[in-house]
Amino acid sequence: MEQKDKMLSKIESFRLPGFNEIPDVGLFLEQTTKYISNILTPLEGITITSSMISNYVKRKLIKNPVKKQYDREQIAYLIFIAVAKSVLSLENIQLFIALQTKSYTAEVAYEYFCREFESILRCVFERRAVPEMSGTKDRNTELKNMLRNTIITAVHKVYLETFFATLDEEIEE
Repeated sequence: MEQKDKMLSKIESFRLPGFNEIPDVGLFLEQTTKYISNILTPLEGITITSSMISNYVKRKLIKNPVKKQYDREQIAYLIFIAVAKSVLSLENIQLFIALQTKSYTAEVAYEYFCREFESILRCVFERRAVPEMSGTKDRNTELKNMLRNTIITAVHKVYLETFFATLDEEIEE
């Protein structure tokens, strides 16, 4: 039971960095990978590697790095991609990003993603109902709804991965 409590406390204190908290000094590939991996460590089943990032650049999910360095916007997209790829195909993620860029800046989209992700993560791990989507309905409601459903699915996957990992550790003890 102690192991489960430890896992839950990691999740309860989990927080994605705000857009302006992401380094904008330009990180090289290995630095970018390490930075994002450190953020996502508490989330079982959500990973990113240097080869994944290189693949996302080749597939044009994010812009090419400038002088081999990734900026704040690219890192924000990579955090989203790392979460979304656990439940969506890369083709659907690419479409998602294309739709998002027509409606919102990267900063606005990322901040909304962070708020929704953290809220839903806590609801799922605390076994509370996920509240209905708030705010006024506008032409982007469907995009927000798609994002929300992606997050809900990814969070449920993290929940399952976390508890399977906890059970596995308990069995080994």
